Amino acid sequence: MMLNWQDLLDIHKPMKVPRLNPLILGQTSYTSNLIQGPLAGISCAPFRVLTARYSQPAFSCTEMISCKTLLHQSFSAQKRLVMKDSEEGPLCFQLAGSDPSELALATKMVSDLGADLINLNCGCPVKKIRRKGAGSSLLLEPLKLLQLIQAMKQSTHLPVSIKIRVENQDELFHEDLLKVLRDSGLDFLVVHGRHWTEHYDIPCRYDSIAFFAENLKIPVIGNGDVACLASLEKMLATGCAAVMIARAGVGQPWLIKKLTAEINQEVFIPPSLQEIGAVFMEHVLRLKDLLEDERFAILQARKFAKYYARPLTTRAEFSMAVNACESLKNLEELTVRYFKDFS
Repeated sequence: MMLNWQDLLDIHKPMKVPRLNPLILGQTSYTSNLIQGPLAGISCAPFRVLTARYSQPAFSCTEMISCKTLLHQSFSAQKRLVMKDSEEGPLCFQLAGSDPSELALATKMVSDLGADLINLNCGCPVKKIRRKGAGSSLLLEPLKLLQLIQAMKQSTHLPVSIKIRVENQDELFHEDLLKVLRDSGLDFLVVHGRHWTEHYDIPCRYDSIAFFAENLKIPVIGNGDVACLASLEKMLATGCAAVMIARAGVGQPWLIKKLTAEINQEVFIPPSLQEIGAVFMEHVLRLKDLLEDERFAILQARKFAKYYARPLTTRAEFSMAVNACESLKNLEELTVRYFKDFS
């Protein structure tokens, strides 16, 4: 079948390349629409300070914080979760809970602790969270979810959002959820493009994110698998207003700056190995100061050392050496050696 002239002209039209745009949430405008998402055991203040310094995202998120932890545990037990550093940028506190009165009180607390935005976790797949009626189980109870969002809205002047998972191509489920979201007065929505039963080996469902972006008037933030320019462009093609990057930011707090430069066709100069080693050690030392516990800081460092070691050919060897570390002095000696003498 022969193409007509219009078809030929369309073939040679330049493709529309997704671009980054300012993001407006509530009454606040952000110059970036790239966000550092919540990460259990990682995204406390030391991590967020480094992300703010090297990438300046629209905002970063806390780890998921249980309302019961906020309401019933001592400040020392909460400290890692709730401390906000003067050097970090805008911060979204992510809460977990299933009781409207508890969530209302927790919302007031984090508003007073310096939150700039507040998010309710409705996507956590962990069984112990679901058994308590929180996390992704909330998506099965639309009426309760509506009550929870309204309790948050009535307890703060800050923008309120929820973070959800998607269902298995269940259009009826998505339609029911849309009604709740429209009726709740929610300020924005974060959508992770996987079902709660799916692990990271299952690709992100961009079509489900596009469904919410197309059918809601509030900003929709897409989340899932964004780690490079190609994946960022795929996510932006869903029509989402912003993109949340999570796991990929661990060990490379400059990732959002790198992606911003690449999508704008600008030059990005990556840090040297020595600089990466220095950032890793700063992360650990900031944890030690926050936790006031050298041993616990080292245990935390064991979780993310392999991510900082991405550019090392000796990555596995370095990670094993960190796992054997018992002091910050020993850790610093290892870091200097591997990030200076090895490539």
